[in-house]
Amino acid sequence: MIALSLILALTVGLLAFNILTPRPQSDCGITHHSVCLGKLLVFSKTGGFRHQSIPAAKAALRNIADEHDFAADFTEDATVFTDVNLAQYNAVIFLLTTGEILNDAQQLAFERYIRAGGGYVGIHSASDTGYNWPWYGGLVGAYFDRIHGHSAVVQAKVHVVDSAHPSTSMLPQLWVRTDEWYNFASNPSSSVHVLLTVDEKTYTGGVMGADHPIAWYHTYDGGRAWYSAMGHTSESYSEPLFLAHLWGGIIYAARKEA
Repeated sequence: MIALSLILALTVGLLAFNILTPRPQSDCGITHHSVCLGKLLVFSKTGGFRHQSIPAAKAALRNIADEHDFAADFTEDATVFTDVNLAQYNAVIFLLTTGEILNDAQQLAFERYIRAGGGYVGIHSASDTGYNWPWYGGLVGAYFDRIHGHSAVVQAKVHVVDSAHPSTSMLPQLWVRTDEWYNFASNPSSSVHVLLTVDEKTYTGGVMGADHPIAWYHTYDGGRAWYSAMGHTSESYSEPLFLAHLWGGIIYAARKEA
């Protein structure tokens, strides 16, 4: 009887301790993460063409961020581009954005964020964005070529130029996949570190020749930038290799380890 009373008293005491003792919050302010290794802002506002793959892309990024103990905020509200708000994020992802999507004040806030060491990730039509914002053109590396456009959604061969980067280390040297293949208004090879090229001999619609970059990274104005032109289709966001490619770019921009 005494032993039972002691057990009950101990149980009540432990319950009271758990209720009254404050629990530590993650440094990202997201209570469902037991450990929060970083925080991402995923921005998918469109001012032009809108991809049908945006919902699938958002769902995939939400899942892989959660798998890697990252918090992620998803928005198409440009008013979040302020100095105070952007400061909480390790990287900002322009997910399938198009057209002119930030006003002058929002652009300046994002520029300050990058200059303070922030990270940028551009996915597919992020290069079809901000044509009236030259600084952004330098950040993304190259604008989509609105004259020569892109191929149909077709299969092509992608060559891995640098297999040491976290966004390419998991890829086969010759990666065969189906996507919409962009041409660019200029070749960024002289100002960025090219990771992948697409082989124009394996599809119809390429106009850049033998050196046709399709993914790259660079440091820019104090921050880090990573871009992949792939990801047009909804199906892309259920491909394990493509998602691993994206996550490697994200952790590079966020200055985190895989």
